[in-house]
Amino acid sequence: MLTILSLLPIITVAVFLVGLRWPASRAMPLSYLVAAALAWLVWQVPGLQVAAATINGLVIAFTLLYIIFGAILLLNTLQESGAIKTIRQGFTDITPDRRVQVIIIAWLFGAFIEGSAGFGTPAAVAVPLLVGLGFPGMAAVTAGMIIQSTPVSFGALGTPILVGVNTGLGQGANPEIVAFAAEAGYAEWTDFLAFIGLKVAILHAIAGTLIPLILVSFMTRFFGKSRSLAEGLQVWPFAIFAALAMTVPYFAAAYFLGPEFPALMGSMAGLIIVVSAARAGFLIPKPDEAWDFDRKENWPAEWTGSIEVRDVAHGGSMSLFKAWLPYAVVALLLLSSRLVDPFRTFLQAWVVSWPEIFGTAITASFQPLYLPGTLFIVASLITMGLHRIPGDRYVKAWSTSLKVSASASVALVFTVPMVQVFLNSGGGGAGYDQMPIVLADGVAGLVGGVWPIFAPFIGGIGAAVAGSNTVSNMMFSLFQFGMGERIGVDPTWIVALQAIGGAAGNMICVHNVVAASAVVGLLGREGTVIRMTVIPFVYYALLPGSVGYLVVSSGLINLGTLIVALIGAGAVYMIMRHGGRPAAAS
Repeated sequence: MLTILSLLPIITVAVFLVGLRWPASRAMPLSYLVAAALAWLVWQVPGLQVAAATINGLVIAFTLLYIIFGAILLLNTLQESGAIKTIRQGFTDITPDRRVQVIIIAWLFGAFIEGSAGFGTPAAVAVPLLVGLGFPGMAAVTAGMIIQSTPVSFGALGTPILVGVNTGLGQGANPEIVAFAAEAGYAEWTDFLAFIGLKVAILHAIAGTLIPLILVSFMTRFFGKSRSLAEGLQVWPFAIFAALAMTVPYFAAAYFLGPEFPALMGSMAGLIIVVSAARAGFLIPKPDEAWDFDRKENWPAEWTGSIEVRDVAHGGSMSLFKAWLPYAVVALLLLSSRLVDPFRTFLQAWVVSWPEIFGTAITASFQPLYLPGTLFIVASLITMGLHRIPGDRYVKAWSTSLKVSASASVALVFTVPMVQVFLNSGGGGAGYDQMPIVLADGVAGLVGGVWPIFAPFIGGIGAAVAGSNTVSNMMFSLFQFGMGERIGVDPTWIVALQAIGGAAGNMICVHNVVAASAVVGLLGREGTVIRMTVIPFVYYALLPGSVGYLVVSSGLINLGTLIVALIGAGAVYMIMRHGGRPAAAS
């Protein structure tokens, strides 16, 4: 019964947001009320603790809105300068094929931003860029969500492992886990974390091989003129090539360098390899076979948001280097703010904090200068000077960005507080664990020995609710380690599966979808996006879970083997059945 009750806030989201397609601004207040009522009446959490969790959620929502505003401002600044027009022409010169463009921007450039900054920043950068290139808003948001998988466990220089798993396992202070690590040959705790990180990288590299192909297939199936899955599958050689160009150096970085660098180094290597190959025409469709969306006037109204990207007339032509320079500035600012100690220390010095809200253990805090939103604003100001944007146009960019950001506030001010109430539901008078742990315990009691297959789904639900792979890992890593010991298998593989699921959960996270949608003014259709991204989420949790079960089981033939074989055979069949014909222009 407790398991069912702990599921109610999630069921509310599934029914009203995804099933009935209510906008998040209507569905999330209802979900918040359900979570708050359960915490207060069933878990018997004190009202002040519920209020403190709510306030902490509001603070986090503000930081998300600030990041959204910065991303929108950068897009509008580039639009007013005419840079978006130049960038679009640059991609057209490489190839007009939208399938190739989405792989380069979402899969590779998005993974680079994830490795640099994490915390939803890739969608804030890649999604508006895709819209600026002429993609429908909903197609851009869906693409931005699907790639929130492979790079995420090593996002923000390995934060989900180095902070999430590390904190979840006790930061080297849990005697039982320290003894296990020493027995496995890892006397240094950091080496033990790197050992877990390597297993995470192996599982991601396996599952990530099909993500670019899934990405383009979803785009052609749901947003193409012919609604054809085959049109996406027809570029399978390039999609697999682009996947391996990222995942092979990604795995090498995990093996040789540690958890900080897989997403960053893999994406950088992938960008260099894939863009060079595309310029040379390697594996990409010929210009007369390039795939494009239908004419814009034929798009359904729900595909487009309130942000309308226009070609702004500007004096003279802008070089491609100059047009891309603001994104280079963003990448440099993000990297230096995370890697260069004097700069990082300066940005982190100013902390706005409300400790022990209402006398509880909950503390709300943020670092205004360290937030990506501040770096986006700085990049926008630099762009104004570099591109010599007239003052009235720049003021217009600020005004438009503020209006669009404000429209996202209603959904986020209920979504994030609901999450915080859900996470802070432990320690009540009833003596129950917090709702996520109760939920995980209930599932564990049902599935028993086949737990490895289900472990990523628990991590995914944690990330989908919390909006963070790091938070999911903090919440469930110790639980997952214990489950591995309980069923008599290597617990580090179970923790690795937790991290994989925590990454995949970003694809169906409500407030990630709200944030990505807000960047392009596409609010009220979050449920439609999640209905699509839940399919790749299931794939991304099920395949690694099955591989994990295969690895930790004593025999080679088991349920994990069957599922892996079915997924592999299904992928090969789809490629052989639909991927052999040349792409037709559409």
